[in-house]
Amino acid sequence: MSLAQGRVAVGVGVLVLQDGLVLLGRRRGAHGAGTWSAPGGRLEYGEQIEACAARELLEETGLTARVFELGPYANDIFEAAREQYLTVFVVARGIIGQPVNREPHKCDGWAWFRWGEWPAPLFQPVESFLRIGWRPAGT
Repeated sequence: MSLAQGRVAVGVGVLVLQDGLVLLGRRRGAHGAGTWSAPGGRLEYGEQIEACAARELLEETGLTARVFELGPYANDIFEAAREQYLTVFVVARGIIGQPVNREPHKCDGWAWFRWGEWPAPLFQPVESFLRIGWRPAGT
C-alpha cells in the first residue's frame, strides 16, 4: 500500500482574548482564503510553541501578550493543497496594543467577536476545535 504524497506541518494558532472577545481575521491567498481565522502560522524548526505564538502575533497584528497558555489542537487535511496540519492553539491574554493588519497580502483585516458569535465561514482548524466544545476559561 502506498502513501499519498503530501506534506505534514505543525501550525500554531493564537486565540487572542480581551474583554470577552476573540480576535479573528479573514484570510487571503493561501488555503482557506475567505475564511475567518485566528492569527498564526507554521512552527519553525527548533522553535517553542509559545515563542511561535508570540512571533506570529507580532508579525501579523503588531500585538504582544503578557501570558500565553496552551489550548486545544486540531488535525486537518487540506486536500486541494495536499497538506495536513496539526494546529496547536495558544491562548494569548494581557494584550498590549491595538491590532493592525501588518500582512494585508495574507489578511483582509482584524475584528473582535464574542466567543460563540462566530463569523462565517470559519477556517477549518477553528471549526475543528469548536466541534469538540473547547472554550477558554473566562468565556
